[in-house]
Amino acid sequence: MDLSRKFALTTLASACVLASLATSAQAATTVNLSYNGAPDADKNAVHVFATNLKELVAEKTDGEIELKLYPNSMLGEEQERMEQVMNSPSLNIASFAGMSPVVPEIFVSAIPFLFDDFASARTFFDEGEYWNNVETALRERTGAELLAVVEEGGFLAFTNDKKPISSPADFDGLRFRAMDPSQVALYEAFGASGTPIPWTEVYMALKTGVADGQMNPPMYIILGSLYEVQDYLTLANIQYSDQFLVGNGAMIDGWDEEMRANFMDAVAEANTMAREHNEAKVDDRIAYLEEQGMEVIRPSEEALNAFREQGQPAYLEWLSEQGIEQKWIDMALEDAGMTEMSE
Repeated sequence: MDLSRKFALTTLASACVLASLATSAQAATTVNLSYNGAPDADKNAVHVFATNLKELVAEKTDGEIELKLYPNSMLGEEQERMEQVMNSPSLNIASFAGMSPVVPEIFVSAIPFLFDDFASARTFFDEGEYWNNVETALRERTGAELLAVVEEGGFLAFTNDKKPISSPADFDGLRFRAMDPSQVALYEAFGASGTPIPWTEVYMALKTGVADGQMNPPMYIILGSLYEVQDYLTLANIQYSDQFLVGNGAMIDGWDEEMRANFMDAVAEANTMAREHNEAKVDDRIAYLEEQGMEVIRPSEEALNAFREQGQPAYLEWLSEQGIEQKWIDMALEDAGMTEMSE
């Protein structure tokens, strides 16, 4: 073999090796995705979203981005994980506890009885002016990008172990576990009392009578085995139960246009799949709770209106006490088709 041909073959071989190494380097790009809850698709809707996203990102980016999943808050509690996503190339699915310290206006999206069904809630977050402004505020304040609203199990329902609740009057004298002060205000509007209790302590608080009831979507009632210590389930569509996919802005800006587009396609598709999975499971979860002995109460339209008329003003007053500017409330109510509430 002459030297020129040998050199050409060597050069070609070297180029192939370099191309292979470059591809491997791209394939090895790993992005951490952290979130709450167990890695159990039957009990954690957020995990369903995360696993779908992992597969779709790998597929749509031809393996150039690989997500590494960290369930069960393995990388820290809510605020720690938000700091990580603000300061390093990573992704996080945050709850209100993670988002509200930097964008307290997000509490506006939890106005009780704001949505009639899944479709109206999804339109609110996917197309509304209010939510677009929340996304902008987060980016301007932290550099992080708000990428998707992730359902975590449907709408919140009331449970208790004292009596069926079918109207606001039935709350009188009951004690409820609250997730945060906003829920305390809601219970008090109905004539009950509310006490903030961490999720990890809810089961024992209900079992020992520290609280008579609580509110969560059916998925969490099953996840926490709360049906063992609660007799009544009231399906009042109190609040849409959601969390928020957040990404490091510098990381996303650093991808080329095609990479960003492929990644966002994966996010959108994973979210659609998770929403379909979640909504399809709601009736099965309610049926399961009935099988476990819970009495299910489905309030009439008149009763739901009464819940709304008592609950919303109390929550709006609480928002005002937190210093939330009225413009955020007005935008959200308009997006939800409830402009008369802001008058």
